[in-house]
Amino acid sequence: MADLSDDELLAELGVAIEPPKARTHTPREERIIAGFEDIVRFREEHGRLPQHGEDCDIFERLYAVRLDRVRELDECRDLLRPYDTHGLLNPSDGDMMSPVEDIDDDALLAELGIAVEPAGDDIRVLRHVPSAEERRAAEEIANREKCENFAAFKPLFEQVERDLKNGARITRPFVKDAGFLKADITKGQFFILGGQITYVAEVGDPQRAPNGEIDARLRVIYSNATESNLLLRSLQRALYKDDAGRRITEPEAGPLFSSTAEDGDLESGTIYVLRSKSDHPTIAEHRELIHKIGVTGGTIEARIANAAKEATYLFAGVDVVASYTLFNINRAKLESLIHRVFAAAQVDLTVQVGSPVKPREWFLVPLQVINEAVDRIRDGSIIGYVYDPNQAALVSR
Repeated sequence: MADLSDDELLAELGVAIEPPKARTHTPREERIIAGFEDIVRFREEHGRLPQHGEDCDIFERLYAVRLDRVRELDECRDLLRPYDTHGLLNPSDGDMMSPVEDIDDDALLAELGIAVEPAGDDIRVLRHVPSAEERRAAEEIANREKCENFAAFKPLFEQVERDLKNGARITRPFVKDAGFLKADITKGQFFILGGQITYVAEVGDPQRAPNGEIDARLRVIYSNATESNLLLRSLQRALYKDDAGRRITEPEAGPLFSSTAEDGDLESGTIYVLRSKSDHPTIAEHRELIHKIGVTGGTIEARIANAAKEATYLFAGVDVVASYTLFNINRAKLESLIHRVFAAAQVDLTVQVGSPVKPREWFLVPLQVINEAVDRIRDGSIIGYVYDPNQAALVSR
């Protein structure tokens, strides 16, 4: 790992050391870039371009159409050239664009993820009307029924009330996604919604929502002995909209980078450490030492749900061997810092799927050293350390 100054390391942790740069793109251009970055991520995760065809899922087909469109437009090609790390804008002979139907300007912009804004005085446009999705979420929240086995949950609610009274648990605002800060929902969590303590008793299998996010069906129990069966994102939106909506912390919850969680701290995500079940020769030989280290803003379960189908997980299942909750931290920059600390131990792996793919984030590092690195992140001493593969230890720089 290259030597870094203290300012560079602080910058990796998200500590501002210089005024933010002025925005260089218009909102319209930023939306085009964001749409293209979805295609780039698909290429990196699957090792191939998105394809047309009814046997592909709707999002792959959307990405394929979107890529066709940006290739056709000079404006888009010029804008996206700096972000085209895989040469996606210049199709090879074996990657010619599929013919697509004629499309008007508004539909074209919609395919690029650009909302067409009507004139402010356009009387044909209904304003301040809840979307169908918002109405459906409200209906799901309102559609509660009696919880027939509430006796099994009552002790949990009573314990949570005692914990809140004696300070073992506290409540924090349920804060909407603000860049790298994102509130998510997992099984076993407690919230306050509509004045009721709310318990997530069950989380169903992950499913892809129309907007591309991972969703799941929940069984939610309320302290007034009712329950509802709703989508995770519906509960999330209800908590966002409730001015008094709160999440209730776990008794043992504590933030990374500080000794105690203060009221108002925002949960940023989770560092996860995985071991692969792949039969790749390198993995098989060093299975107990090779770990994938990453950071996610959602649940680890959702993150690894399709591991066996993704190149980044070596097309194999994984075991979660450690996890650490983050608070008030820029996830992406923290992940970058961790990877740079262990850069000397990065494993050179190649998997074949069409064209060769080199998954990142796999390191030949003992688990106890990863634990030590997290501890040093907590107390701030990681700035003075780097991993030495010869000693299999963090050493002072």
